[in-house]
Amino acid sequence: MKALTATSFNFPGQAGVYHGKVRDVYNLGDKLVMVATDRISAFDVVLPEGIPYKGQMLSQIAARFLDATTDICPNWKLATPDPMVTVGVFCEGFPIEMIVRGYLCGSAWRAYKSGVREICGVKLPEGMRENEKFPTPIITPTTKAEIGEHDADISKEEILARGLATPEEYALLEKYTLALFQRGTEIAAQRGLILVDTKYEFGKHNGEIYLMDEIHTPDSSRYFYAEGYEERFAAGEPQKQLSKEFVREWLMDNGFQGKEGQKVPEMTPEIVRGISERYIELYEHLTGETFQREDDSDLAARIEKNVMDYLK
Repeated sequence: MKALTATSFNFPGQAGVYHGKVRDVYNLGDKLVMVATDRISAFDVVLPEGIPYKGQMLSQIAARFLDATTDICPNWKLATPDPMVTVGVFCEGFPIEMIVRGYLCGSAWRAYKSGVREICGVKLPEGMRENEKFPTPIITPTTKAEIGEHDADISKEEILARGLATPEEYALLEKYTLALFQRGTEIAAQRGLILVDTKYEFGKHNGEIYLMDEIHTPDSSRYFYAEGYEERFAAGEPQKQLSKEFVREWLMDNGFQGKEGQKVPEMTPEIVRGISERYIELYEHLTGETFQREDDSDLAARIEKNVMDYLK
């Protein structure tokens, strides 16, 4: 199946379109149509090949978790007229991403290993090891980057000083972030998983803070398998993960970390197929359901028809 890596729809009432790293968001004024494409990014770089079924999986996982957290905070989702599409209310987004970490790993571990003991204004204790659980989850926000730019760490104090959120708004963002992470942790535990870290995006709709975009997907989150975690941690062994980290590791093993002058390694059909199969494994373990492949020959035509039918 061919991956969908670009869209150019023109829906009724369309006021504009934003092409993100992975998602294309069509502005219909009071509504947004978000298409989860099959593009894949790592180190804030969009890779040259799309991954079949990836957009469908991310969209369906996000919709499931949005529905499972409506009692915590309102969210933007109205409907999912297509497996790769979410339609939601328009929100004025905060220009930050709320990253919450329950364990020391990934970029935080790489910084810690280099001697860093403070991330985004949060002080880290001495003597921690890779994949060790924090006493309590920590929030390490970043700025929200445009395509071609890198997200940058930012502290709560900087967010307030730059007026990116008011003190009252930021307090609610923190409250929602920790509550959503707790709910995600509980749901993951039911699937034999540990929610390690994740990110949330928020915006305002009619003066109220809403959760936006995706939630608890393998692209925005990192999961460990709970079984064997303690044994692997005690032995200093890598954890078995459910996340996009395997893509980052493949890139790093081939000399790419998104730095200037580095070239993305060749994404052969075998590499692309392997990444797609790993995403299907992620979906099925995370949801407990068999992934239903939508094998339409023209994904763009199907999406356009389904969205147009919904908008009638």
